[in-house]
Amino acid sequence: MCQAKIILLHQDKSETIMEDVTHLKVEGEEVWLSRFFEPPTSIRATVKEADFLKHTVILVPLDGNWQE
Repeated sequence: MCQAKIILLHQDKSETIMEDVTHLKVEGEEVWLSRFFEPPTSIRATVKEADFLKHTVILVPLDGNWQE
């Protein structure tokens, strides 16, 4: 399977906020993340980088908050 790990990049550190992500959708300032059998979760962020070989996506928060 090819699920992705979502990493949130804070000022000088990174934090894995979600694993096994099957779908990522960007709508304006919202990034929607979905996993199997769970409702989608959104975060106000921008996509900084996606590494398809490592199955990782790095996000930078817009307001510093992570909400589910």
